[in-house]
Amino acid sequence: MVKKMMNAKLHDMTLFQHLKELRYRLTLAFIFFFMASAICYHFAQAIYTFLAQPLIQVYSGDSSRKLIFTGLTEAFFVHIKIAFFAGFICSFPITAFQLYRFIAPGLYRDERRVFAPYLVVAPILFAAGAALVYYYVMPLAWTFFISFEQLGDESSLPIMLEARISEYLSLVMSLIMGFGLAFQLPLILVFLAQLGVVKGTWLAKVRRYAIVVIFIVAAFLTPPDVISQIALAIPLLLLYEISVLICKRIEKVKEKNARY
Repeated sequence: MVKKMMNAKLHDMTLFQHLKELRYRLTLAFIFFFMASAICYHFAQAIYTFLAQPLIQVYSGDSSRKLIFTGLTEAFFVHIKIAFFAGFICSFPITAFQLYRFIAPGLYRDERRVFAPYLVVAPILFAAGAALVYYYVMPLAWTFFISFEQLGDESSLPIMLEARISEYLSLVMSLIMGFGLAFQLPLILVFLAQLGVVKGTWLAKVRRYAIVVIFIVAAFLTPPDVISQIALAIPLLLLYEISVLICKRIEKVKEKNARY
């Protein structure tokens, strides 16, 4: 009876009321995002130092190394970009919760119970992907790129890296976002399995094609070196296999419930 009343109330809402509710949720999400970004701007220098650590470690404490900026306003906008980047990450759980609050009235209690864990698991998987790229992939990739430096001699000029701060941080942020989003693969596949869109047996059959797609995605999200591409592809392959097992389990549970 309660379910029928809730769904009747939901269906009685007009399109304008739905849009008004969506605007309210998006407004809350943007408020939290800008508040988080404002706080992160105050700590932008500390965040920059943290993001630069993989490069600092590769330089092995060489005090002559530096990151440069070539435009008068470049350093300022880098701080803005850092603030928005950190603000997005900090406010992401709240944004996801507001999205859940918008769609929750249209779900049954069992459906809400199934959907709610995604709000907890998604940030954890994102953090795992970000940690992998920060602590493992970037040190390997930076070591590879810096290996192309050359000391000059009488017949040639030295080739030394003097990276722009905006280019370096853009690359770091892209890698963190790319790895974090790529690690959402199990959530997407499991969610589709619960909706009945995909099945674990089908995922197992198309494994060969999935491997090719995963390596293509890894090549797209990482710098052009084999080490970092493999470093992303291997965890994604493991996550895919875990997703196949979970989806098969969901499939068996559905078949068992269908018998009773």
